[in-house]
Amino acid sequence: MTQPEWDALRPHILWLGAGRPVKDLRARVDGFFWIATSRRPWKDLPEAFGKPDTVSRQFRRLTQRHLWQKLLHLLAEPGASPGLRALEHWICRACQRAMRCAGMSLITAAQRLGFLTALRGPSFLLPDVDLSERYRRITEFFLTRLMKDRNSVPKGVFALCGRLLTFAGGRRRIPRCLWPE
Repeated sequence: MTQPEWDALRPHILWLGAGRPVKDLRARVDGFFWIATSRRPWKDLPEAFGKPDTVSRQFRRLTQRHLWQKLLHLLAEPGASPGLRALEHWICRACQRAMRCAGMSLITAAQRLGFLTALRGPSFLLPDVDLSERYRRITEFFLTRLMKDRNSVPKGVFALCGRLLTFAGGRRRIPRCLWPE
């Protein structure tokens, strides 16, 4: 990471946790990005970035503080700094790595902001909060109308409503071969 990139990123990841302050925060962030781009396990992290357990713990803590969502929002702004824009690829890869810990909030932020490379697979296979809300409203509307006269309910309507909601919920597992590069 170059000095202008680090200067653009540093204000957003200052250490605010309990305990001792981090000696070399830049090395840890480089470790985050190294792990994210290499897709290797934390135990393979080179010693130059710090102890793997410590770096992974800090990665999880920053993920739980919604760091990656904040960075995606900053990247989406038209006036984002060039240093931060230069880190877009690494931030998106780190988002892929953080997806398991961050959950739906990170998936939703990436989808709404248009950072599809930050997702761990094609967007149509991932859960979509907006789509599921639309499907819920549509199925609720039709089911309330249909329940008034149960004899006029076409065969398979309830199954169709269930399939629509399941589709909006996304796949449970997405093979790695479908993950973006």
